[in-house]
Amino acid sequence: MVESDQEYAPDASDDDLDAHQVSRRAGGPRANRQIESAFNEVRRTWEDVEEGEDGTITKTIDSLLQQGKRKRTLKDTTPLQRGIIRHLIIIIDLSAAMTEKDLRPTRYLLTIRYCQDFITEFFEQNPISQIGIIGMRDGLAVRVSDMSGNPSDHISNLQALRKDDPQGQPSLQNALDMARAALFHAPSHGTREILLLFGSLLSSDPGDIHKTISSLVASHINTTVIGLSAQVAICLTLVKRTNPHSNPQKHYNVALDEVNYRELIMRLATPPEAHTQQATSVNDSNASSLLMMGFPSRVTDPKPSLCACHSRPTSGGYLCSRCSSKVCSLPTTCPACSLTLILSTHLARSYHHLFPLQNWTTVPWSQARSSTHKHKTLCFGCQAPFPTHPVKTAKQVSKATLPTKPAFSDARNAESASTEPTMPHRSRPRADSMSQRQRDEDQTISESGRYACGSCEEFFCVDCDAFCHEIVHNCPGCLSREGEVMARTEGLEPNGAAPEQMEGLVTNGDQR
Repeated sequence: MVESDQEYAPDASDDDLDAHQVSRRAGGPRANRQIESAFNEVRRTWEDVEEGEDGTITKTIDSLLQQGKRKRTLKDTTPLQRGIIRHLIIIIDLSAAMTEKDLRPTRYLLTIRYCQDFITEFFEQNPISQIGIIGMRDGLAVRVSDMSGNPSDHISNLQALRKDDPQGQPSLQNALDMARAALFHAPSHGTREILLLFGSLLSSDPGDIHKTISSLVASHINTTVIGLSAQVAICLTLVKRTNPHSNPQKHYNVALDEVNYRELIMRLATPPEAHTQQATSVNDSNASSLLMMGFPSRVTDPKPSLCACHSRPTSGGYLCSRCSSKVCSLPTTCPACSLTLILSTHLARSYHHLFPLQNWTTVPWSQARSSTHKHKTLCFGCQAPFPTHPVKTAKQVSKATLPTKPAFSDARNAESASTEPTMPHRSRPRADSMSQRQRDEDQTISESGRYACGSCEEFFCVDCDAFCHEIVHNCPGCLSREGEVMARTEGLEPNGAAPEQMEGLVTNGDQR
């Protein structure tokens, strides 16, 4: 049966039927503006590819790689109060909707792999935090991994999910209730977060899910949702109510492809901003003023003894500084006295979130060739040589000075142009908007291959830029200057020897 877009009008005349016709073609100025805006947003990526002098596109590929590296490093570096002690529950959809293959190999396998990568990155950036994992299958909530600070346990439990196939319908209410119960005993000085990876378009709930959302709001639990199919109304309501101080688009996104899906998940490794919340009681307002922690030392027993965390015989471990109970690994909470046990290096690794490294600026050729920075021909970090200033050949100069050919030089081109559909006059600024967008992207890439720190004014390559902002979170130039200042203050040379010792060595050498 052919579909019809006409409405039934009983006992109507021919004139009424003509007036009742519905046109399939959208018209009017509003529709034209929508078409123009869609046309202006189209980007012809093949026009950005430029062939080099050697006949290859190596230069274009290198520039695209640099764009990807700079895009990861260019983040908001505003110092903000963040919750570095996090308690996160990951809710994974294990229903039949995860068997779809729009994300290769399947949504199910790709989600498990990305969750493993996220857990590794999460504990690298948040070493004193904890994670728990919950699954949704057959209308029930399944506990995959308990709340713990050991990434190995979570990864092994996720790998065990590969043996099972996703089936049934998800139950968002049951999963949220289980997550709330797991976060109920989390201390007030840490954050309470839920990450929902939702691939279905429905939820099979036993009761009123809005009451569950109200209980999450009362428990100060923040929720982030990443959809794999489309935007769901109940997920949008969940995000809006649990994140009243933030934009919903920041906490609810739908993955476009595999790369975008990974970016959305990895973005949550950064601790969230701390918002001021009114305490419900006086005790809650003073609970997070001070936090007691223990810094145990590692011990090795001549004979294996049972640990307090797993009750397994181990020969090595850490003794709690309060009750002397032995635990296997750090960071963790003492099972006997509930004292938070960490190492000093864990606090040092969380420090860079509070005071992030400032973004480095691009260095144009005019600044690189100036008399002040002319001697800086090597990267300060890896000592790799910077590229030299390109010299235009006679062919490039002649190509730049050639006059442009007038459009439609012959009658054939004019005739072919007349047969092509013409766009409205408002669509002409597309080239200008595209060139502006291209200029904005070019500002993130240095034409000289140099990136300067605003404090020490040293030059670095793009690889050192990415390494210092993603791994080290410190500037080598600034740290070296601090070392020189401290050495001079203490009366030592940069290599650690006193000036009198240096003079004595030189004198003895001259005598010999």
